[in-house]
Amino acid sequence: MQRFNSKIDTNSEVFKTYKAHNEALLKDFHQKQNAARYKRPQRDLDRLAKHGKQFVRDRIEKLLDPGTPFLEFSSLAANQSYKGEVPAAGLITGIGIVNGREVVVSASDSSVKGGALYPLSVKKAIRALEIALENRLPVVHLVDSAGAFLPLQAEIFPDKNHGGRTFRHQAMLSKMGIPQVAIVLGHCTAGGAYVPALSDYSVIVRGTGGIFLGGPPLVKAATGEDVTADELGGCDVHTQISGTADYPADTEDEAIAKAREIVGIFPKMEKTTIDWEKPEDPYYDPKELYGIIPDDIKKQFDMREVIARMVDGSRFHEYQPDIGTTLVCGYARIWGYKVGILGNNGVLFSDSAHKATNFMQLCNRDKVPLVFLQNITGFMIGKEYERLGITKDGAKMIMTQVGVDVPKFTVLVNGSFGAGNYAMCGRAYDARFLYTWPNSQIGVMGGEQAAKTLTMVKVMQLKREGKTLSPEEIEAIQKPVLAESVRQSSSYYATSELWDDGVIDPLDTRNALGIGISAALNAPIERNPNGYLRF
Repeated sequence: MQRFNSKIDTNSEVFKTYKAHNEALLKDFHQKQNAARYKRPQRDLDRLAKHGKQFVRDRIEKLLDPGTPFLEFSSLAANQSYKGEVPAAGLITGIGIVNGREVVVSASDSSVKGGALYPLSVKKAIRALEIALENRLPVVHLVDSAGAFLPLQAEIFPDKNHGGRTFRHQAMLSKMGIPQVAIVLGHCTAGGAYVPALSDYSVIVRGTGGIFLGGPPLVKAATGEDVTADELGGCDVHTQISGTADYPADTEDEAIAKAREIVGIFPKMEKTTIDWEKPEDPYYDPKELYGIIPDDIKKQFDMREVIARMVDGSRFHEYQPDIGTTLVCGYARIWGYKVGILGNNGVLFSDSAHKATNFMQLCNRDKVPLVFLQNITGFMIGKEYERLGITKDGAKMIMTQVGVDVPKFTVLVNGSFGAGNYAMCGRAYDARFLYTWPNSQIGVMGGEQAAKTLTMVKVMQLKREGKTLSPEEIEAIQKPVLAESVRQSSSYYATSELWDDGVIDPLDTRNALGIGISAALNAPIERNPNGYLRF
Protein backbone atom coordinates (compact mmCIF):
# COMPACT_ATOMS: atom_id res chain seq x y z
CA MET A 1 0.00 0.00 0.00
CA GLN A 2 1.17 3.52 -0.74
CA ARG A 3 1.63 6.12 1.95
CA PHE A 4 -1.06 8.81 1.85
CA ASN A 5 0.28 12.22 0.83
CA SER A 6 -1.05 14.62 3.44
CA LYS A 7 -1.97 18.15 2.43
CA ILE A 8 -2.30 19.46 5.97
CA ASP A 9 -0.24 22.55 6.78
CA THR A 10 0.43 22.31 10.50
CA ASN A 11 1.66 25.92 10.55
CA SER A 12 -1.55 27.38 9.13
CA GLU A 13 -3.84 29.55 11.23
CA VAL A 14 -6.76 27.21 10.52
CA PHE A 15 -4.81 24.23 11.89
CA LYS A 16 -3.80 26.19 14.99
CA THR A 17 -7.38 27.37 15.58
CA TYR A 18 -8.78 23.85 15.29
CA LYS A 19 -6.00 22.48 17.49
CA ALA A 20 -6.68 24.99 20.27
CA HIS A 21 -10.42 24.29 20.09
CA ASN A 22 -10.02 20.51 20.27
CA GLU A 23 -7.39 20.62 22.99
CA ALA A 24 -9.84 22.60 25.11
CA LEU A 25 -12.55 19.99 24.42
CA LEU A 26 -10.15 17.19 25.34
CA LYS A 27 -9.11 18.93 28.55
CA ASP A 28 -12.75 19.10 29.61
CA PHE A 29 -13.29 15.47 28.58
CA HIS A 30 -10.32 14.18 30.58
CA GLN A 31 -11.45 16.15 33.64
CA LYS A 32 -14.92 14.62 33.38
CA GLN A 33 -13.51 11.14 32.86
CA ASN A 34 -11.04 11.42 35.71
CA ALA A 35 -13.81 12.59 38.08
CA ALA A 36 -16.06 9.70 37.03
CA ARG A 37 -13.24 7.23 37.57
CA TYR A 38 -11.75 8.44 40.84
CA LYS A 39 -13.71 11.22 42.56
CA ARG A 40 -15.76 9.80 45.44
CA PRO A 41 -16.95 11.25 48.75
CA GLN A 42 -14.35 10.50 51.43
CA ARG A 43 -17.03 8.97 53.65
CA ASP A 44 -17.68 6.28 51.03
CA LEU A 45 -13.99 5.46 50.70
CA ASP A 46 -13.68 5.37 54.50
CA ARG A 47 -16.65 2.98 54.65
CA LEU A 48 -14.92 0.58 52.25
CA ALA A 49 -11.69 0.70 54.23
CA LYS A 50 -13.55 0.05 57.49
CA HIS A 51 -14.91 -3.19 56.05
CA GLY A 52 -11.56 -4.25 54.62
CA LYS A 53 -12.67 -3.51 51.06
CA GLN A 54 -10.70 -1.94 48.23
CA PHE A 55 -11.75 0.64 45.65
CA VAL A 56 -13.03 -1.03 42.51
CA ARG A 57 -10.23 0.24 40.28
CA ASP A 58 -7.60 -1.06 42.68
CA ARG A 59 -9.28 -4.46 42.48
CA ILE A 60 -9.22 -4.40 38.68
CA GLU A 61 -5.57 -3.34 38.62
CA LYS A 62 -4.64 -6.35 40.75
CA LEU A 63 -6.72 -8.66 38.57
CA LEU A 64 -5.07 -7.64 35.28
CA ASP A 65 -1.63 -8.73 34.11
CA PRO A 66 0.89 -6.00 35.00
CA GLY A 67 1.64 -3.54 32.22
CA THR A 68 -1.25 -4.63 30.00
CA PRO A 69 -3.97 -2.31 28.68
CA PHE A 70 -7.56 -2.16 29.90
CA LEU A 71 -10.11 -1.10 27.29
CA GLU A 72 -12.81 0.42 29.46
CA PHE A 73 -16.38 0.69 28.20
CA SER A 74 -18.62 3.71 28.78
CA SER A 75 -16.58 5.46 31.47
CA LEU A 76 -19.06 8.37 31.39
CA ALA A 77 -22.25 6.28 31.50
CA ALA A 78 -25.05 8.02 33.45
CA ASN A 79 -23.09 11.30 33.55
CA GLN A 80 -26.35 13.18 32.83
CA SER A 81 -28.70 10.96 34.82
CA TYR A 82 -29.54 10.49 38.52
CA LYS A 83 -28.39 14.04 39.30
CA GLY A 84 -24.86 13.01 38.36
CA GLU A 85 -24.58 10.93 41.54
CA VAL A 86 -23.90 7.55 39.88
CA PRO A 87 -20.56 7.90 38.06
CA ALA A 88 -19.95 5.30 35.35
CA ALA A 89 -23.43 3.97 36.22
CA GLY A 90 -21.86 2.36 39.30
CA LEU A 91 -20.28 -0.42 37.23
CA ILE A 92 -16.85 -0.73 35.60
CA THR A 93 -16.68 -2.88 32.47
CA GLY A 94 -14.05 -3.49 29.83
CA ILE A 95 -11.62 -5.88 28.17
CA GLY A 96 -8.34 -6.73 29.85
CA ILE A 97 -5.65 -9.41 29.97
CA VAL A 98 -5.76 -11.90 32.86
CA ASN A 99 -3.14 -14.63 32.97
CA GLY A 100 -2.47 -14.11 29.26
CA ARG A 101 -6.13 -14.35 28.23
CA GLU A 102 -8.42 -11.63 26.90
CA VAL A 103 -11.44 -11.38 29.18
CA VAL A 104 -14.41 -9.13 29.80
CA VAL A 105 -14.35 -7.63 33.28
CA SER A 106 -17.58 -6.53 35.01
CA ALA A 107 -17.00 -4.96 38.42
CA SER A 108 -19.45 -3.42 40.90
CA ASP A 109 -18.40 -0.03 42.24
CA SER A 110 -19.49 -0.28 45.87
CA SER A 111 -18.27 3.26 46.55
CA VAL A 112 -21.37 4.43 44.63
CA LYS A 113 -24.60 3.80 46.55
CA GLY A 114 -23.19 0.55 47.89
CA GLY A 115 -22.98 -0.81 44.34
CA ALA A 116 -26.75 -0.53 43.83
CA LEU A 117 -27.95 -1.23 40.31
CA TYR A 118 -29.72 1.60 38.51
CA PRO A 119 -31.44 1.17 35.12
CA LEU A 120 -28.31 2.35 33.29
CA SER A 121 -26.17 0.02 35.44
CA VAL A 122 -28.24 -2.89 34.17
CA LYS A 123 -27.99 -1.65 30.58
CA LYS A 124 -24.21 -1.42 30.94
CA ALA A 125 -23.96 -4.92 32.45
CA ILE A 126 -26.03 -6.38 29.62
CA ARG A 127 -23.85 -4.65 27.03
CA ALA A 128 -20.68 -6.10 28.59
CA LEU A 129 -22.15 -9.60 28.42
CA GLU A 130 -23.24 -9.04 24.81
CA ILE A 131 -19.63 -8.18 24.00
CA ALA A 132 -18.51 -11.38 25.71
CA LEU A 133 -21.05 -13.44 23.78
CA GLU A 134 -20.40 -12.01 20.34
CA ASN A 135 -16.61 -12.09 20.71
CA ARG A 136 -16.46 -15.40 22.63
CA LEU A 137 -14.63 -13.84 25.58
CA PRO A 138 -14.47 -15.29 29.10
CA VAL A 139 -15.91 -13.09 31.86
CA VAL A 140 -14.61 -12.17 35.30
CA HIS A 141 -17.32 -10.74 37.59
CA LEU A 142 -16.20 -8.70 40.62
CA VAL A 143 -19.41 -8.63 42.65
CA ASP A 144 -20.10 -6.23 45.50
CA SER A 145 -23.60 -4.85 45.06
CA ALA A 146 -26.50 -3.74 47.21
CA GLY A 147 -28.83 -5.06 44.50
CA ALA A 148 -31.49 -3.20 42.55
CA PHE A 149 -32.18 0.45 43.39
CA LEU A 150 -35.74 -0.19 44.49
CA PRO A 151 -37.26 3.28 43.79
CA LEU A 152 -36.55 2.59 40.08
CA GLN A 153 -37.35 -1.13 40.12
CA ALA A 154 -39.97 -0.78 37.38
CA GLU A 155 -37.16 0.28 35.03
CA ILE A 156 -34.88 -2.56 36.14
CA PHE A 157 -36.84 -5.75 36.58
CA PRO A 158 -39.68 -6.78 34.25
CA ASP A 159 -38.83 -6.11 30.61
CA LYS A 160 -36.80 -8.10 28.07
CA ASN A 161 -33.66 -6.01 28.37
CA HIS A 162 -33.89 -5.44 32.10
CA GLY A 163 -32.11 -7.31 34.90
CA GLY A 164 -33.18 -10.79 33.87
CA ARG A 165 -31.32 -10.38 30.61
CA THR A 166 -27.98 -10.46 32.47
CA PHE A 167 -28.75 -13.92 33.79
CA ARG A 168 -29.99 -15.04 30.38
CA HIS A 169 -26.70 -13.92 28.86
CA GLN A 170 -24.76 -15.71 31.58
CA ALA A 171 -26.67 -18.88 30.80
CA MET A 172 -25.94 -18.40 27.09
CA LEU A 173 -22.23 -18.06 27.84
CA SER A 174 -22.42 -21.37 29.66
CA LYS A 175 -24.32 -22.95 26.77
CA MET A 176 -21.62 -21.81 24.36
CA GLY A 177 -18.80 -23.09 26.56
CA ILE A 178 -17.44 -19.65 27.40
CA PRO A 179 -16.10 -19.73 30.98
CA GLN A 180 -16.95 -17.29 33.77
CA VAL A 181 -15.52 -16.73 37.23
CA ALA A 182 -17.14 -14.61 39.94
CA ILE A 183 -15.29 -13.01 42.85
CA VAL A 184 -17.78 -12.36 45.67
CA LEU A 185 -16.34 -9.35 47.47
CA GLY A 186 -19.54 -8.17 49.15
CA HIS A 187 -23.18 -9.13 49.36
CA CYS A 188 -24.96 -10.67 46.37
CA THR A 189 -28.63 -10.39 47.22
CA ALA A 190 -31.80 -11.56 45.43
CA GLY A 191 -31.16 -11.60 41.67
CA GLY A 192 -27.52 -10.70 42.34
CA ALA A 193 -27.06 -14.11 43.96
CA TYR A 194 -27.37 -15.66 40.53
CA VAL A 195 -24.23 -13.92 39.20
CA PRO A 196 -21.89 -16.28 41.12
CA ALA A 197 -24.37 -19.15 40.92
CA LEU A 198 -24.44 -18.95 37.12
CA SER A 199 -20.66 -18.68 36.86
CA ASP A 200 -18.50 -21.75 36.32
CA TYR A 201 -16.26 -20.85 39.25
CA SER A 202 -16.78 -18.58 42.25
CA VAL A 203 -14.47 -17.28 44.96
CA ILE A 204 -15.94 -15.72 48.12
CA VAL A 205 -14.21 -13.55 50.72
CA ARG A 206 -14.70 -14.63 54.32
CA GLY A 207 -16.38 -11.98 56.47
CA THR A 208 -17.48 -9.62 53.72
CA GLY A 209 -18.79 -11.87 50.96
CA GLY A 210 -22.37 -13.10 51.07
CA ILE A 211 -24.78 -14.88 48.72
CA PHE A 212 -28.48 -15.09 49.54
CA LEU A 213 -31.84 -14.76 47.77
CA GLY A 214 -33.13 -12.67 50.66
CA GLY A 215 -30.98 -10.79 53.14
CA PRO A 216 -31.41 -10.90 56.93
CA PRO A 217 -34.04 -8.08 57.07
CA LEU A 218 -36.20 -9.82 54.43
CA VAL A 219 -35.80 -13.19 56.15
CA LYS A 220 -36.91 -11.60 59.43
CA ALA A 221 -39.90 -9.94 57.79
CA ALA A 222 -40.97 -13.04 55.85
CA THR A 223 -40.27 -15.83 58.35
CA GLY A 224 -39.56 -14.20 61.70
CA GLU A 225 -36.11 -15.85 61.75
CA ASP A 226 -33.20 -13.88 63.23
CA VAL A 227 -30.00 -14.60 61.34
CA THR A 228 -26.77 -12.77 60.57
CA ALA A 229 -25.54 -12.26 57.01
CA ASP A 230 -22.62 -14.58 57.64
CA GLU A 231 -24.86 -17.32 59.06
CA LEU A 232 -27.28 -16.90 56.18
CA GLY A 233 -24.94 -16.97 53.22
CA GLY A 234 -21.35 -16.25 54.18
CA CYS A 235 -18.13 -17.84 52.99
CA ASP A 236 -18.17 -20.93 55.20
CA VAL A 237 -21.86 -21.64 54.54
CA HIS A 238 -21.38 -21.70 50.79
CA THR A 239 -17.93 -23.33 50.54
CA GLN A 240 -18.43 -25.95 53.30
CA ILE A 241 -22.18 -26.66 53.39
CA SER A 242 -24.20 -25.59 50.34
CA GLY A 243 -21.47 -25.77 47.69
CA THR A 244 -22.88 -22.62 46.09
CA ALA A 245 -19.36 -21.12 46.05
CA ASP A 246 -16.21 -23.00 45.15
CA TYR A 247 -13.24 -21.31 46.81
CA PRO A 248 -12.88 -19.47 50.14
CA ALA A 249 -10.51 -16.54 50.60
CA ASP A 250 -9.54 -14.63 53.74
CA THR A 251 -8.79 -11.37 51.95
CA GLU A 252 -9.65 -9.59 48.73
CA ASP A 253 -6.09 -9.96 47.50
CA GLU A 254 -6.26 -13.71 48.05
CA ALA A 255 -9.59 -13.91 46.22
CA ILE A 256 -8.28 -11.94 43.25
CA ALA A 257 -5.12 -14.07 43.10
CA LYS A 258 -7.28 -17.22 43.15
CA ALA A 259 -9.42 -15.86 40.33
CA ARG A 260 -6.29 -15.14 38.26
CA GLU A 261 -5.20 -18.72 38.83
CA ILE A 262 -8.62 -20.00 37.73
CA VAL A 263 -8.50 -17.92 34.52
CA GLY A 264 -5.11 -19.52 33.90
CA ILE A 265 -6.78 -22.94 33.59
CA PHE A 266 -9.32 -21.67 31.05
CA PRO A 267 -8.60 -23.25 27.66
CA LYS A 268 -6.78 -20.95 25.25
CA MET A 269 -9.00 -20.63 22.20
CA GLU A 270 -7.44 -20.51 18.75
CA LYS A 271 -8.17 -17.18 17.12
CA THR A 272 -9.63 -16.69 13.68
CA THR A 273 -6.83 -16.01 11.21
CA ILE A 274 -7.03 -12.89 9.07
CA ASP A 275 -4.45 -11.02 7.00
CA TRP A 276 -1.83 -9.65 9.43
CA GLU A 277 1.63 -8.12 9.15
CA LYS A 278 4.05 -6.69 11.67
CA PRO A 279 2.58 -3.35 12.85
CA GLU A 280 4.18 0.02 12.28
CA ASP A 281 3.30 3.38 13.77
CA PRO A 282 1.46 5.95 11.61
CA TYR A 283 3.88 8.02 9.55
CA TYR A 284 1.97 11.19 10.40
CA ASP A 285 1.70 12.25 14.04
CA PRO A 286 -1.73 11.23 15.47
CA LYS A 287 -1.67 14.43 17.57
CA GLU A 288 -2.31 16.30 14.31
CA LEU A 289 -5.89 15.01 14.49
CA TYR A 290 -6.56 17.89 16.87
CA GLY A 291 -5.77 20.36 14.09
CA ILE A 292 -7.73 18.49 11.42
CA ILE A 293 -11.15 18.18 13.08
CA PRO A 294 -12.91 21.57 12.71
CA ASP A 295 -14.17 23.83 15.48
CA ASP A 296 -17.69 23.74 14.01
CA ILE A 297 -19.53 20.54 13.15
CA LYS A 298 -20.83 22.11 9.93
CA LYS A 299 -17.31 22.58 8.52
CA GLN A 300 -15.96 19.89 6.22
CA PHE A 301 -12.60 18.10 6.33
CA ASP A 302 -10.97 15.28 4.38
CA MET A 303 -11.48 11.93 6.11
CA ARG A 304 -8.34 10.63 4.39
CA GLU A 305 -6.31 12.95 6.63
CA VAL A 306 -7.92 11.30 9.67
CA ILE A 307 -7.25 7.80 8.32
CA ALA A 308 -3.60 8.66 7.67
CA ARG A 309 -3.09 9.37 11.37
CA MET A 310 -4.68 6.13 12.57
CA VAL A 311 -3.36 3.40 10.31
CA ASP A 312 -0.03 1.60 10.04
CA GLY A 313 2.56 3.63 8.19
CA SER A 314 -0.21 6.04 7.10
CA ARG A 315 -0.62 3.65 4.15
CA PHE A 316 -4.01 3.52 2.47
CA HIS A 317 -5.17 1.82 -0.74
CA GLU A 318 -8.25 3.69 -1.87
CA TYR A 319 -11.03 1.80 -3.69
CA GLN A 320 -12.76 3.58 -6.61
CA PRO A 321 -11.28 6.99 -5.77
CA ASP A 322 -12.94 8.83 -8.65
CA ILE A 323 -16.56 7.81 -8.12
CA GLY A 324 -18.87 8.35 -5.18
CA THR A 325 -16.34 10.81 -3.81
CA THR A 326 -18.44 11.72 -0.77
CA LEU A 327 -17.53 8.35 0.70
CA VAL A 328 -13.92 7.20 1.05
CA CYS A 329 -13.42 3.43 0.90
CA GLY A 330 -10.17 1.53 1.02
CA TYR A 331 -7.79 -0.89 2.69
CA ALA A 332 -5.31 -0.19 5.47
CA ARG A 333 -3.80 -1.89 8.51
CA ILE A 334 -4.43 -1.18 12.18
CA TRP A 335 -1.89 -2.81 14.50
CA GLY A 336 -1.02 -5.12 11.61
CA TYR A 337 -4.59 -6.25 10.93
CA LYS A 338 -5.90 -5.61 7.43
CA VAL A 339 -9.16 -3.65 7.56
CA GLY A 340 -11.60 -2.12 5.13
CA ILE A 341 -12.37 1.50 6.00
CA LEU A 342 -15.46 3.48 5.02
CA GLY A 343 -15.26 7.18 5.90
CA ASN A 344 -17.68 9.98 5.07
CA ASN A 345 -16.55 12.96 3.02
CA GLY A 346 -19.99 14.47 2.61
CA VAL A 347 -23.62 13.50 2.11
CA LEU A 348 -24.34 10.03 0.72
CA PHE A 349 -25.41 9.99 -2.94
CA SER A 350 -26.48 6.98 -5.00
CA ASP A 351 -22.98 6.48 -6.41
CA SER A 352 -21.37 6.55 -2.96
CA ALA A 353 -23.97 4.07 -1.69
CA HIS A 354 -23.21 1.79 -4.67
CA LYS A 355 -19.48 2.02 -3.96
CA ALA A 356 -20.00 1.16 -0.29
CA THR A 357 -22.14 -1.83 -1.20
CA ASN A 358 -19.54 -3.23 -3.60
CA PHE A 359 -16.67 -2.58 -1.20
CA MET A 360 -18.36 -4.25 1.77
CA GLN A 361 -19.10 -7.32 -0.35
CA LEU A 362 -15.41 -7.60 -1.29
CA CYS A 363 -14.30 -7.23 2.32
CA ASN A 364 -16.80 -9.82 3.49
CA ARG A 365 -15.64 -12.29 0.85
CA ASP A 366 -12.00 -11.86 1.85
CA LYS A 367 -12.62 -11.86 5.63
CA VAL A 368 -11.50 -8.26 6.08
CA PRO A 369 -13.04 -6.50 9.14
CA LEU A 370 -14.84 -3.22 8.47
CA VAL A 371 -14.18 0.13 10.15
CA PHE A 372 -16.75 2.91 9.75
CA LEU A 373 -15.66 6.51 10.40
CA GLN A 374 -18.80 8.61 10.64
CA ASN A 375 -19.17 12.26 9.68
CA ILE A 376 -22.51 12.12 7.96
CA THR A 377 -25.58 14.33 7.55
CA GLY A 378 -27.53 11.55 5.84
CA PHE A 379 -28.57 10.62 2.32
CA MET A 380 -29.16 13.31 -0.29
CA ILE A 381 -32.78 14.43 -0.55
CA GLY A 382 -34.78 16.14 -3.31
CA LYS A 383 -36.85 15.39 -6.40
CA GLU A 384 -33.91 14.63 -8.67
CA TYR A 385 -32.32 12.21 -6.22
CA GLU A 386 -35.54 10.39 -5.43
CA ARG A 387 -36.04 9.81 -9.15
CA LEU A 388 -32.53 8.41 -9.36
CA GLY A 389 -33.44 5.90 -6.65
CA ILE A 390 -31.57 7.23 -3.61
CA THR A 391 -33.96 5.49 -1.22
CA LYS A 392 -33.46 2.11 -2.87
CA ASP A 393 -29.69 2.58 -3.16
CA GLY A 394 -29.48 3.48 0.51
CA ALA A 395 -31.56 0.43 1.38
CA LYS A 396 -29.14 -1.80 -0.56
CA MET A 397 -26.21 -0.31 1.33
CA ILE A 398 -27.94 -0.97 4.65
CA MET A 399 -28.89 -4.51 3.65
CA THR A 400 -25.31 -5.30 2.66
CA GLN A 401 -23.91 -3.78 5.83
CA VAL A 402 -26.33 -5.83 7.98
CA GLY A 403 -25.59 -9.00 6.01
CA VAL A 404 -21.79 -9.07 6.30
CA ASP A 405 -20.23 -11.71 8.53
CA VAL A 406 -16.95 -9.94 9.30
CA PRO A 407 -16.62 -7.90 12.51
CA LYS A 408 -17.63 -4.24 12.24
CA PHE A 409 -16.24 -1.30 14.23
CA THR A 410 -17.61 2.23 14.27
CA VAL A 411 -16.22 5.59 15.36
CA LEU A 412 -18.32 8.76 15.42
CA VAL A 413 -15.66 11.23 14.35
CA ASN A 414 -17.89 14.30 13.96
CA GLY A 415 -21.56 14.40 12.92
CA SER A 416 -23.89 11.39 12.80
CA PHE A 417 -27.35 12.28 11.53
CA GLY A 418 -30.38 10.69 9.94
CA ALA A 419 -30.31 7.44 8.04
CA GLY A 420 -26.63 8.05 7.39
CA ASN A 421 -26.03 6.86 10.95
CA TYR A 422 -27.77 3.61 10.07
CA ALA A 423 -25.99 3.02 6.76
CA MET A 424 -22.63 3.69 8.41
CA CYS A 425 -23.22 1.04 11.10
CA GLY A 426 -24.76 3.02 13.94
CA ARG A 427 -25.63 1.53 17.32
CA ALA A 428 -28.59 -0.47 16.03
CA TYR A 429 -26.42 -2.37 13.53
CA ASP A 430 -24.33 -4.57 15.82
CA ALA A 431 -20.88 -3.08 15.51
CA ARG A 432 -18.64 -5.11 17.79
CA PHE A 433 -17.57 -1.80 19.34
CA LEU A 434 -18.75 1.77 18.76
CA TYR A 435 -16.89 4.82 20.05
CA THR A 436 -17.47 8.56 19.86
CA TRP A 437 -15.13 11.52 19.96
CA PRO A 438 -15.94 14.39 22.37
CA ASN A 439 -16.76 16.77 19.51
CA SER A 440 -19.26 14.43 17.88
CA GLN A 441 -23.01 14.93 17.68
CA ILE A 442 -25.81 12.50 16.92
CA GLY A 443 -29.49 12.90 16.09
CA VAL A 444 -32.21 12.64 13.49
CA MET A 445 -30.93 16.02 12.30
CA GLY A 446 -28.64 18.75 13.57
CA GLY A 447 -29.70 20.83 16.55
CA GLU A 448 -30.35 24.00 14.54
CA GLN A 449 -32.38 22.16 11.90
CA ALA A 450 -34.39 20.34 14.56
CA ALA A 451 -35.11 23.58 16.42
CA LYS A 452 -36.17 25.39 13.23
CA THR A 453 -38.37 22.48 12.15
CA LEU A 454 -40.12 22.21 15.51
CA THR A 455 -40.54 25.98 15.73
CA MET A 456 -42.01 26.08 12.22
CA VAL A 457 -44.53 23.39 13.16
CA LYS A 458 -45.54 25.42 16.25
CA VAL A 459 -45.86 28.65 14.26
CA MET A 460 -48.04 26.98 11.60
CA GLN A 461 -50.24 25.49 14.33
CA LEU A 462 -50.77 28.94 15.86
CA LYS A 463 -51.51 30.42 12.43
CA ARG A 464 -54.28 27.89 11.93
CA GLU A 465 -55.69 29.16 15.21
CA GLY A 466 -55.63 32.71 13.86
CA LYS A 467 -52.59 33.83 15.84
CA THR A 468 -49.51 35.56 14.50
CA LEU A 469 -46.16 35.83 16.24
CA SER A 470 -43.52 38.52 16.18
CA PRO A 471 -39.89 37.62 15.41
CA GLU A 472 -39.14 38.04 19.13
CA GLU A 473 -41.89 35.57 20.07
CA ILE A 474 -40.66 33.08 17.46
CA GLU A 475 -37.14 33.37 18.85
CA ALA A 476 -38.48 32.82 22.38
CA ILE A 477 -40.03 29.52 21.19
CA GLN A 478 -36.95 28.46 19.27
CA LYS A 479 -34.30 29.21 21.90
CA PRO A 480 -35.20 26.54 24.52
CA VAL A 481 -35.91 24.00 21.76
CA LEU A 482 -32.45 24.63 20.31
CA ALA A 483 -30.77 24.33 23.71
CA GLU A 484 -32.44 20.98 24.42
CA SER A 485 -31.73 19.71 20.90
CA VAL A 486 -28.05 20.57 21.24
CA ARG A 487 -27.88 18.93 24.69
CA GLN A 488 -29.47 15.70 23.52
CA SER A 489 -27.27 15.44 20.44
CA SER A 490 -23.99 15.87 22.35
CA SER A 491 -21.47 13.08 22.84
CA TYR A 492 -21.91 13.34 26.61
CA TYR A 493 -25.65 12.79 26.43
CA ALA A 494 -25.17 9.89 24.01
CA THR A 495 -22.62 8.15 26.19
CA SER A 496 -24.66 8.86 29.32
CA GLU A 497 -27.46 6.83 27.74
CA LEU A 498 -25.02 4.13 26.56
CA TRP A 499 -25.62 4.76 22.87
CA ASP A 500 -21.92 3.98 22.43
CA ASP A 501 -19.16 1.99 24.13
CA GLY A 502 -17.51 5.15 25.33
CA VAL A 503 -16.25 8.60 24.46
CA ILE A 504 -12.55 8.37 23.67
CA ASP A 505 -9.71 10.76 22.94
CA PRO A 506 -8.99 10.70 19.18
CA LEU A 507 -5.40 9.71 20.04
CA ASP A 508 -6.71 6.51 21.65
CA THR A 509 -8.74 5.42 18.61
CA ARG A 510 -6.01 3.35 16.99
CA ASN A 511 -5.39 1.43 20.22
CA ALA A 512 -9.10 0.96 20.95
CA LEU A 513 -9.65 -0.44 17.45
CA GLY A 514 -6.59 -2.68 17.73
CA ILE A 515 -7.77 -4.20 21.01
CA GLY A 516 -11.27 -4.56 19.61
CA ILE A 517 -10.11 -6.36 16.47
CA SER A 518 -7.93 -8.70 18.51
CA ALA A 519 -10.84 -9.48 20.84
CA ALA A 520 -13.24 -10.04 17.94
CA LEU A 521 -10.97 -12.70 16.45
CA ASN A 522 -11.74 -14.98 19.39
CA ALA A 523 -15.00 -15.66 17.53
CA PRO A 524 -15.14 -17.42 14.17
CA ILE A 525 -16.05 -15.47 11.04
CA GLU A 526 -18.85 -17.58 9.68
CA ARG A 527 -22.06 -17.10 7.77
CA ASN A 528 -24.96 -16.65 10.15
CA PRO A 529 -28.05 -18.53 8.89
CA ASN A 530 -30.35 -16.57 11.20
CA GLY A 531 -29.30 -13.22 9.79
CA TYR A 532 -29.28 -11.88 13.35
CA LEU A 533 -27.02 -11.94 16.38
CA ARG A 534 -24.44 -14.73 16.35
CA PHE A 535 -25.34 -15.88 19.84
